Order: sequence, then C-alpha cells, then structure tokens
Amino acid sequence: MTTHIHTDGPIPGPHSLLTLISTAYGADGVTIGTFTANLRELPGATVHPTALEDWRGRAEDWLLTRRAARPPGLVANAYAAWVDDLGGRPQFVVDPAEPDHLFVFWYLQRFAGRWPFAGLVPAFATTTWAPPPCPLSGCRPVDAGDRHAVAAA
Repeated sequence: MTTHIHTDGPIPGPHSLLTLISTAYGADGVTIGTFTANLRELPGATVHPTALEDWRGRAEDWLLTRRAARPPGLVANAYAAWVDDLGGRPQFVVDPAEPDHLFVFWYLQRFAGRWPFAGLVPAFATTTWAPPPCPLSGCRPVDAGDRHAVAAA
C-alpha cells in the first residue's frame, strides 16, 4: 500500500493532518484496496506560515481537503482497522526525507493507541508499488524516489 498525506504544517501536533490516502497492494503488485479520508484540524493546532502561503495559492485544493472532514480519532481508528483487515504483516514503506510517516505514526499512536504495521521499509528498497492517486491539482508527480508505501506481506 502506498500512502500520501496533506498537512497544514511540518510536524504533527502543532499542525494537522488534513488528508490521508493509502492504497494496499499484494506481494504480486495487484491492488487490494484504498483508504481515503479528510480529517478535521486538531484542537488548538495552527496552520504553519509556509503552509498557509502554499495553500493560499491552491484554494480549490484546500477546499477538497476540507470536504467531508471527519474527527481525527475516528479516522485513525478506521485506518488502523483497515490495515488490520489486510492480514499478513504489513510493512510501512517510508521516505525519510518526507514527513508522511511521522504524521501517520503520531495520529495512530495518539488516537488509535497503536502502530498496526510490522515494521518500516525504506522507499528505495521497493520498486513494486505505485503511489496512490492524489485528487489535488497541486500534487506533484511522485517518482520512484518519492514513494510512501505499505505492503501486505
């Protein structure tokens, strides 16, 4: 499964996870399923000035991240249950240069109380999976060196 997020700042807690998109793939590279959710902002969190400047230039994208946003706790628990339902020993593939795994880890620990993955795999170690489709026009194309994935092993 590949994972892609949108946030309103560089770190979770002071800033919020806005969108979580994950696509699960089997060992053969065939899609198993997709999880997509927009999350409400954390109470007391603020938009980072750099993120605010970026989102100002992408008003339509910002509105897409706010459409049907759900409470973070509901999303984190639904996501953890979805990962559990994949079976096997899912691995979360990370790109250390991107904050995606930090946000996902923080939200899962804070709201679901657990990390449902068997481990982390560096993105450069996998070439089988493609990134999940991003519905926002401001998303840049993701290449092999910019993947965030989870594999149901």
